[in-house]
Amino acid sequence: MTGSLRGRVPESALDYCYEVWKADPFRLTITSSRSTKLGDFNFLRGRSFQKISINHDLNIYQFLITYLHEVAHHRVYAKYGMGKKPHGVEWKLAFQSIMAPVLTVRVFPYDVLIPLKRHMANPKASAGADFFLAKELKKYDTVNQGPGLVFLGDIRVGSAFEIKARVFKKLETKRTRVLCQELSNGRKYLISSHAEVALVDEF
Repeated sequence: MTGSLRGRVPESALDYCYEVWKADPFRLTITSSRSTKLGDFNFLRGRSFQKISINHDLNIYQFLITYLHEVAHHRVYAKYGMGKKPHGVEWKLAFQSIMAPVLTVRVFPYDVLIPLKRHMANPKASAGADFFLAKELKKYDTVNQGPGLVFLGDIRVGSAFEIKARVFKKLETKRTRVLCQELSNGRKYLISSHAEVALVDEF
């Protein structure tokens, strides 16, 4: 297991990640990049070893958070079976407990640790849903996500931008989502503020 994790999580967290696995073993699979998820856990009753999968292209801090996020699922489903909500109270408590030992500057840099601690007070289904945490984590990406991309939450109201070959105009920020208007048809959509977009010249 340490071989699978070495170089994928901070070196200072490697032994802890192994101990977490050793306490309740599972099969870890490193997958290709998936646009809809960073990691995955599926509980199958009767299986001797459950499976956790994590995208291969995550930076070491995002990988560690995702790893422990999925291990928390593993522990909840091992204890309760299928009767609990995926990101309900039981998962939140399990995730908070399993994350607590690594919430230090030995593991995370300050710029990640501060929003991460705030996030862990009431963890969401995805760290990516927390704009401030996602923004700090992205600084450490080693895989190029595309030239000239910025977070939608960072551009000014009225700016035109492109995402998935469609052009929109930013209208208004509503908590974690942004009201945008597609310029080709005038329709309005709510888009995540941490979506990565490319600015385009207004027309």
